[in-house]
Amino acid sequence: MNDRRRSSAPWWTPSAHADRRPFLLGRNAIQSAFRAYFADRDFIEVDTATLQISPGNEAHLHAFATEAIGNDGIASPLYLHTSPEFACKKLLAAGERRISCFAHVYRNRERGPLHHPEFTMLEWYRAGESYETLMADAAALVALSAETMKTRGFSYRGQDCDPFVEPERLSVAEAFRRHAGIDLLGSVEADGATNRDHLAAQLRKAGMRVADDDTWADLFSRVIVEKVEPHLGMGRLTILDEYPVAEAALARPSANDPRVAERFELYACGVELANAFGELTDAGEQRRRFEAEMIEKQRVYGETYPLDEDFLDALAIMPDASGIALGFDRLVMLATGAVRIDQVMWAPVAETAP
Repeated sequence: MNDRRRSSAPWWTPSAHADRRPFLLGRNAIQSAFRAYFADRDFIEVDTATLQISPGNEAHLHAFATEAIGNDGIASPLYLHTSPEFACKKLLAAGERRISCFAHVYRNRERGPLHHPEFTMLEWYRAGESYETLMADAAALVALSAETMKTRGFSYRGQDCDPFVEPERLSVAEAFRRHAGIDLLGSVEADGATNRDHLAAQLRKAGMRVADDDTWADLFSRVIVEKVEPHLGMGRLTILDEYPVAEAALARPSANDPRVAERFELYACGVELANAFGELTDAGEQRRRFEAEMIEKQRVYGETYPLDEDFLDALAIMPDASGIALGFDRLVMLATGAVRIDQVMWAPVAETAP
């Protein structure tokens, strides 16, 4: 047994489990209610493989790597997926129209009150339906989680949110203007290309830190984290909509403005709960975006992940669709009143010694 001191009793001790058990039973009740919601709307629940050729191709996502040993003894690299997205989209290409999936997913370099190396992602997809439909789904599920737990509101870190009030819908550009005084789209060209120096000048004018090696994406993220997110989901849910194309690698451009994409995120009490897309189905453009993301990953972290060629082949025949990923554990936290994500997990991942 590891004899290093523990700051609290292990989750499996009877006293710790007794404290956590109400949250865990709440989790089960919410999951059952969600399954009924999807069944009532003719969704098929699917189950995807955890081991994948590619864990995803976003520059700042970090995966767990392993290898498969064939019957010939030769090893091939595999990864634990960071999302069931690629597999779900292959099922859309195969002919499914409405699917939902509760998937255990894995992300390295992430652990804290709102992050865990292994967590549950709820994803659902609607072929032939707009991503605005997903906004209604997401709001309904948040309200359903509160109704299931018989609570009238969420509270987290001193912030409150009423899950039954119609959500605020706010574009990213308007959020930058309102909360940081920055004209975001002034730094985005008509073809979606970004102007780093233009955005950097605006950050300096707003009194924000700018480093010489900051990219446009670095500056964008800094404004989101420091100036925008603290104001989202206060009093009611916020749907943060119309991300710049450069920040939406898997989403199609908006028909109203090619500088932005059909991507939204859902927030409650400043906590990001969901990320949704009107799905990109141009396989060539998707390859280009993935390759650009991996160039950035190599620059920043000195590593890359392979592209899933099967996924790109499937994308070429995938129908128009919209999809969303919701952090199920985070929503359970808010609905049950838990303060840490591991409180709503039946068996959290062991902490490794420093």
